[in-house]
Amino acid sequence: MRKLMLALLTGAYLCLALIVSLFLWRMGATPAVGVSAFIGMLGLCFAFHGLLAQTFLGAALRLDIDTVREAHAILLDQVEKVDGRVTDLMEVVAADAQRRTEALSNEVSHLEDLVHKMNDRLERQLSQPAAAAAAPRGPLSDRAPQGDRLLRMVQEALADNRVDLYLQPIVSLPQRRTVYYESFSRLRDESGRVLMPAEFLAVAEPEGLMSNIDNLLLFRCVQIVRRLAKQDRKVGIFCNISLASLGDEAFFPQFLEFMQENKDLAGAVIFELGQDAFERRGPVEARHMARLASLGFSFSLDKVVDLDIDFQDLARADVRYLKVAAQMMMNELEEQDGKLVIASLPDLNAADFASLTRRYGIEVIVEKVEAEKQVAEILDLDIGYGQGNLFGEPRAIRDAILAEAEPPSDFMRGGPRRRAVGW
Repeated sequence: MRKLMLALLTGAYLCLALIVSLFLWRMGATPAVGVSAFIGMLGLCFAFHGLLAQTFLGAALRLDIDTVREAHAILLDQVEKVDGRVTDLMEVVAADAQRRTEALSNEVSHLEDLVHKMNDRLERQLSQPAAAAAAPRGPLSDRAPQGDRLLRMVQEALADNRVDLYLQPIVSLPQRRTVYYESFSRLRDESGRVLMPAEFLAVAEPEGLMSNIDNLLLFRCVQIVRRLAKQDRKVGIFCNISLASLGDEAFFPQFLEFMQENKDLAGAVIFELGQDAFERRGPVEARHMARLASLGFSFSLDKVVDLDIDFQDLARADVRYLKVAAQMMMNELEEQDGKLVIASLPDLNAADFASLTRRYGIEVIVEKVEAEKQVAEILDLDIGYGQGNLFGEPRAIRDAILAEAEPPSDFMRGGPRRRAVGW
């Protein structure tokens, strides 16, 4: 476009110079004068063109400079705004980090107090056998020597912190995706042999040691849930609690205080007790369950032996899960008048059992699933959760992980023998 404009202007200048020279020639000037006039007029036109072009170029340059200055001012303003936002963000991050540090410090301090109290309680319980030996022999003191040895093994395992945490997955069906874990406590003797619940519960419950075991299990479950939350794994843990712990007026206030400090985990920690224990609970245990429920925690019922249950009563007690053994569920199924029913609930179609419990806010979990055939039958009953060795056996949590979930070694008093070990 600029080249075309330059060509047109050059042509115009030539025409103007030619017209002037012809005019002078017609007026009687000699040819030499005409040629000189032509050349002079052409030079004058080009000089005027150069001056005009320089003027327009200067104006355009000033316009560009003004535009650059305006853009620079806008850029400086945006940089100042961004700098202000970064400063505000750094202040927010610093304040949040300070708040988290203070919260963690408070939690650790609270855990330290709880562990000290639990240790004092355990020391008193460990001193009881010596006093009991000097006292007149009663029903408990008439235990067989094997029972006495087992009790000492349990007491020493608790004193030396030889309590392991095992987790077994609970999966959604039919996807088989892990959505929960059930936690188990396992005690070890000095040789490292694992004591199964059937062994240590027989002596731990009569001697009032279940509160200590429940406390250790709960502490570790809370820490594992927090670790999983940091990994953005939204899973919950079923944590067993004994009827003795729920009815222990000395233990439960500390237990409740700890759960108050961790009530943000209400959706991830589910307390589990057996059907027989639930039915034997008294006013104290029911009141303590209600206090846990007021913090948002829920309950699960396992060791179910009878499906003819008052589901409304379970719902009032904030029981949200019902665990039924796979073999028991299969044994309960029978055919009547051409339809499949549950023997304990003959008026209810078997396929409607899970729907009935859901109306009360209770999910059925079939546990102890060992075979694929059982899975097919569970799916026919519209049950959404399964647990058992088919989906994963209970596995001990690695020492490296549980080392992060144990109280500092100075929490456990009594010298090197009671130092904290890997959980």
